[in-house]
Amino acid sequence: MTTPTTDASGRSATFGDVTDRPLDLAAHEAAVADRRAGAVVSFQGVVRDHDHGRAVTSLEYEGHPSAGRILREVAAEIAADPDVYAVAVSHRVGPLAIGDAALVAAVSTAHRAAAFAACARLVDEVKARLPIWKRQVFADGTEEWVNCP
Repeated sequence: MTTPTTDASGRSATFGDVTDRPLDLAAHEAAVADRRAGAVVSFQGVVRDHDHGRAVTSLEYEGHPSAGRILREVAAEIAADPDVYAVAVSHRVGPLAIGDAALVAAVSTAHRAAAFAACARLVDEVKARLPIWKRQVFADGTEEWVNCP
């Protein structure tokens, strides 16, 4: 993960990345660190071993070429909130194992309520808009593709 830069006002800029490398929650939290922040809220979406009552053995994400741009747009929209100091978010693509992080997000604000709300909005918008598809393989050998947006 690269470190975000600051904008002309000195605010931390947003960071968004779609990558095939493992995601680092601590790096995202560090990327949104700000001396003014009284709250940093982070989220880590991990691959679970089940879905709708069926055992999952493996999972793979495939992204559209526009996924990185859209992720950065979503991050910028959340960062435009005057209560938000900084935003960092990444989504992983490729094969993932049970327990691997698929989505990592962090947001900093002055107060916890705003940070929780902004991080929830960030995750919800990423899930709604990011053109990434998920292929799940189940223990019985069947598989399923799920279209994220």
